[in-house]
Amino acid sequence: MKKLLLACAAFGVMTVPALADQASADKCAAGLDANGQAIYAAAAPQAAAASDLRGLVTSVTKSLVSNGTVSMGDARGAAEAAGSCLMKLR
Repeated sequence: MKKLLLACAAFGVMTVPALADQASADKCAAGLDANGQAIYAAAAPQAAAASDLRGLVTSVTKSLVSNGTVSMGDARGAAEAAGSCLMKLR
């Protein structure tokens, strides 16, 4: 019985890091430039549930470029940086 309880407790501890780490992601995003922060802000609400995070970031970035929020020349680097922060939400 003790082994079962220890196994369950260990499993509970092991799953905690897998949960979304909003504080860590937000701290990461705070270090992004304005373009990266815009991408992060637009993608963050959907990031945890997205089956394809890269596709989400690409879609959000394209939308922000098309509406003039992010310049085309800065989009790729900003998207990559934002994506690194968004990974912390998964």
